[in-house]
Amino acid sequence: MSPEPTPLPPPPDLYGRGRDDRFMRFLDTVTRFYLPISTRRDRYGRRTVPSTSALLPAVVAARTVEAEGVVSLHLRSADSSVPLPAWQPGAHLDVELPSGLRRQYSLCGDPADRNSYRIAVRRIDTGAGGSLEIHQNLPVGSELTISHPRNAFPFAADPAVLLIAGGIGITPLLPMAREAARRGLDWRLVHTGRSRATMPFAAELGALDRDGGRLVLRPDDEHGGPADAAELLGHAPGPGAAVYMCGPAPMLDSVRAAFDDSPARALHFERFSAAPVTDGRPFTLRLRRSGVTLAVPADRSALDVLREHDPATPYSCCQGYCGVCRRNVTAGTVEHRDRRLSDQERAEGQMLVCVSRAPEGECLELDG
Repeated sequence: MSPEPTPLPPPPDLYGRGRDDRFMRFLDTVTRFYLPISTRRDRYGRRTVPSTSALLPAVVAARTVEAEGVVSLHLRSADSSVPLPAWQPGAHLDVELPSGLRRQYSLCGDPADRNSYRIAVRRIDTGAGGSLEIHQNLPVGSELTISHPRNAFPFAADPAVLLIAGGIGITPLLPMAREAARRGLDWRLVHTGRSRATMPFAAELGALDRDGGRLVLRPDDEHGGPADAAELLGHAPGPGAAVYMCGPAPMLDSVRAAFDDSPARALHFERFSAAPVTDGRPFTLRLRRSGVTLAVPADRSALDVLREHDPATPYSCCQGYCGVCRRNVTAGTVEHRDRRLSDQERAEGQMLVCVSRAPEGECLELDG
């Protein structure tokens, strides 16, 4: 066996003096300290990137009517020389409208396009006013501000994928379908809606379905009513498929209730509001590394409180299915309410903070 190599001495003094060069020693110290910080990975193996909540000035570069009551907007940076931040399928933006209203919209364009973002908005006459402002008072050239993209609905590019979209819920799933086709995955997409006229992006979806067997457009008015969960899940490309779904609450709830009897493996939702907490009791969370203690009220989830403390906290389905919000518990008793973790994973101290809780007055210590 060859001997261990001897570490090289510090660089000699640049000017021939009989000691190490101080500037080189300084650079060596800085490199040793900052390089591990700048290249470290999080617990999911991803490079850590400083989060930012800064809003970016943007303009409406184009408007397109995509379906009855649906308009898409192409948003460009106000500084056209600077590329927009990168994003991945499932990401969304905060959009601050000229009125001051702030709304969230899924990105439905091409992640490879760093010059513009595309969002699509359905008009809701009985809503809180954001969609009406976009439809009525936001022409091409309008100025607004947008956030950096955030992704609470990440696409894991599973080998077999079923995408289920209800109405405008197609927006986060369209980039997923594009990515699945690009990667050559075994994918299916079911898009439901009241009628074909109300279902946006049919032509784009059709262009992805070159084989003619991956896309199902399912208008309610042509089938006597909405699809039930068994019909939707029946389009899975095979046992073990992962399901990604975005749509109205009744559709989400019915698929969730039927999921255990399906051959699918994992269920990922995007909900615009979390399901209400039932039989909740107040408890606390303690973050072991920082020592911060957070109170969790009876009517809120641990995930709600963690995201309020750190908006970058990862989550997806908010229903205890997907496992994205998994955390390690180092002390305390967990009331497990998820439908994903195994008995062994629970015994090892894992918890899905979107639904699981603690007994009243208990303190859960999280390794983070």
